[in-house]
Amino acid sequence: MEKLSKTTTDHDTIRQWAEARNGKPTQVQGTGEKGEAGVLRIDFPPGNDNLEEISWEKFFEKFDNENLVFLYQDETSEGETSYFNKLIYEEDSDKK
Repeated sequence: MEKLSKTTTDHDTIRQWAEARNGKPTQVQGTGEKGEAGVLRIDFPPGNDNLEEISWEKFFEKFDNENLVFLYQDETSEGETSYFNKLIYEEDSDKK
């Protein structure tokens, strides 16, 4: 059986995956400091009131500075489009 979850640090892969699902780069409101991105998330319609949209540039700057890895699925086990994603620290990605 093929493993459903994948990991990547490739900006183009992450952006294409999110945009194919109408996802936007966001931060949790109130978590950023003086122009820096806070806690990162990918938000999907209809949207979450606790999330604030940011630019992909700002998203990836924080992503790289924090040594994050994007854990995601393309499809569910039933073959449907999956929205599952999680940002994890690079050292944790070896455990997946």
